[in-house]
Amino acid sequence: MQVWKFGGTSVGKPERMQSIRQLVTEDGTRKMVVLSALSGTTNSLLEIGTLLKSNQEELAMQKIDALEQHYVSFITELYQTPEGLTAGKTILQNEFGFIRSLASIKPFTLKQDKELVAEGEILSTQMFTAYLQEQGDAVVLIPALDFMRIDADGEPELETIRTLLDQLLVGQEEKQILVTQGFICRNPRNEVDNLKRGGSDYTASLIGGALFAEEIQIWTDIDGMHNNDPRIVKRTFPVRQLTFEEAAELAYFGAKILHPSTITPAKLCGVPVRLKNTMDPAAPGTVISAHQTTSSEIKAIAAKDGITAIYIHSTRMLNAFGFLRRVFEIFENFKTPVDMITTSEVSVAVTIDNAEHLESITAALSQFAELEEHDRNQSIICIVGNFKADKAGIALKVLEALKEIPIRMISYGASEHNISILVDTQDKNAALEALNEGLFTFDA
Repeated sequence: MQVWKFGGTSVGKPERMQSIRQLVTEDGTRKMVVLSALSGTTNSLLEIGTLLKSNQEELAMQKIDALEQHYVSFITELYQTPEGLTAGKTILQNEFGFIRSLASIKPFTLKQDKELVAEGEILSTQMFTAYLQEQGDAVVLIPALDFMRIDADGEPELETIRTLLDQLLVGQEEKQILVTQGFICRNPRNEVDNLKRGGSDYTASLIGGALFAEEIQIWTDIDGMHNNDPRIVKRTFPVRQLTFEEAAELAYFGAKILHPSTITPAKLCGVPVRLKNTMDPAAPGTVISAHQTTSSEIKAIAAKDGITAIYIHSTRMLNAFGFLRRVFEIFENFKTPVDMITTSEVSVAVTIDNAEHLESITAALSQFAELEEHDRNQSIICIVGNFKADKAGIALKVLEALKEIPIRMISYGASEHNISILVDTQDKNAALEALNEGLFTFDA
């Protein structure tokens, strides 16, 4: 079995949902199909939740009415028969009735908010399943809330997911297409929860790992992972092969096509991931696996914005032990991950992408260290590839390409797959363009 995931833009219009049906059924193979909410729906539901939490119920109800009208128009174009349209109308009546019942609860709490946001995926999967049934396909809906579980720390419980999913698939052997929701799950209190935004990729990987699938396919609106950000640089090209480690680095450091958590379950269970383009299904996309199949040293570049750099100096004599331990205990206490770190004899510089607790972290560090003024509005640029220790000249190529760009920090050597550079965000676009032209070869 394969696991195929389609994002919001891939199901955002009736004709696209119809095209997805053609994609998943044309070769006759068995698939688990993971769907996101229709594009724009999650944002609308979040906005409605915000209004309800601020006691703006009338305005929230107006937003609900508008969203329902969008769905009414959608199903009118989606279904081809009176029976199909009736099934679609029943889905909307049930789910928007539930949404309105949630909106009437006072006070409107986080529990109701998560139930509200989950309706995006619940709507899209029910509508898609009903459409396949209308077309005569062998399809069944397997609700994610029946098997997708997270623990008290918000981490998926892969063995529990595997056990529950195996139980749900008993008796469904004749179904070619099994549809489920991305993003949503249940927590240890059995409440509706989610895998955070972008989590439909994560859902697909967790299912693929749980089922030891042949392959996980992530379908988006771009032809695989590109060597650089096509929104910024003039010339990019798809990268046809990446290792799990390379893809994980790129996703974490800003490659938008892939959710950062996606790679972990697939890597753990040895299931390859293929990134495909719904607008060009024949394109080969990008394959992510355990195997290095290309000789390219430098594969791709990604950038992560919203970075703050913190510069910390020891107030004690040289060679003082325990200093780094105390520094990192502070970040651990405030549950703030560190992205980059560089050290000297008496100083350490770190970067964080979550400044929520910055003031408290600064106060705690000041008890035993001297701090410089933080650098805000920084960007980490991550150069990813196959950087074995015996390969010479890679760092030189990177620094030569950036010779006109002020560099704040460099991290190289901790990983065989990553060179990270910190620059001011105002220099990011120029740095990406310079690296693109300096590190890659383009056909004339």
